[in-house]
Amino acid sequence: MFNKLKNVKDLYSQSKQLKKTLADENVTVEKNNITLVMDGNMEIISIKFDKQADINTLETSTKEAVNEAIKKAQQLMAKKFQEMGGMPNMF
Repeated sequence: MFNKLKNVKDLYSQSKQLKKTLADENVTVEKNNITLVMDGNMEIISIKFDKQADINTLETSTKEAVNEAIKKAQQLMAKKFQEMGGMPNMF
């Protein structure tokens, strides 16, 4: 019983450490007229638009850039999780 509680506590500590680590990692995506920077916790840090681009291009490029950044952040998260030892046999 207490071993399981310790495992839960260890997992919680590991997840907090992972979140801190991911906050320091960024992914950058450039799509047509947009540059998007997202941290490893999937929070957008910045979006820069080319002022010469038309609205239709910006709408499409923004959607594509956000989706690509999310995929890259998820891959980064998985890599960092594995580097931290993954999830041991918890229960």
